[in-house]
Amino acid sequence: MSRILFAGAIALGALSSGLICSAQAQTIDLAATKIVDLSHAYDADTIYWPTEKSGFELKQQHKGLTKGGFFYYSNTFCSPEHGGTHLDAPMHFAEGRWANSDIPVERLVGPAVVIDVSGKAANNSDYTLTPADIADWEKAHGRIPDQAIFLLRTGWSSRWPDRKAYMGDDTPGDASNLHFPSFGPEAATFLVNERRVRVIGVDTASVDNGPSREFLVHRIVGAANVAGLENLTNLDQLPATGAVIVAAPMKIAHGSGAPTRVIAFVPR
Repeated sequence: MSRILFAGAIALGALSSGLICSAQAQTIDLAATKIVDLSHAYDADTIYWPTEKSGFELKQQHKGLTKGGFFYYSNTFCSPEHGGTHLDAPMHFAEGRWANSDIPVERLVGPAVVIDVSGKAANNSDYTLTPADIADWEKAHGRIPDQAIFLLRTGWSSRWPDRKAYMGDDTPGDASNLHFPSFGPEAATFLVNERRVRVIGVDTASVDNGPSREFLVHRIVGAANVAGLENLTNLDQLPATGAVIVAAPMKIAHGSGAPTRVIAFVPR
């Protein structure tokens, strides 16, 4: 029976062996595992930060029969780094830290911890995760393991791709009146310093909440060489613990971020 083992380091083995890691690996039985896509598709409706001057563009190069008589389909695309489901590299807000292509690949795979604050966010669109939320979660589920991928579920992905509902405002070029929940600075500091998370992620447009002007969470996690995943979806299909995440950003040399396909392996 095919199995995949995950831990801090990843080594590619034979196809029948999958991804093989260190001795403290988490073993996943693929026959007893559901694979969940945590990514929005890129298209004309993809949401970008309001100050981006362009969005996703797809131009068809050819679709149909060639002179040789066989079918061929090809496009070109253009996109800012930060829009849709994407990764923020640490250097996005922290000079001298990892750019997109510098992030060691093993940091993009790991056990997932999911905290659900959707009830609180429903009553406060600017809600931020607090250390008290983390403490309550740990009372129920145990200590967050070192090097986890920490995901925050706010329920906001159900609003995609309605820009006004998702961002709190849809004024082109204006990011001064945004409203959506996310991480708080104190919680981010605790996660990177005390729990040594390798990645944080959220189902909203930013790891800082909508009204943020100083982007402290970006700065805190970036300084710790922790990447951020934004605009995730389907977090309601993940358990609080037990899933394994694989985040695969486009490997853009010197990039501040990149479009990312994020998948979760979830025990059935």
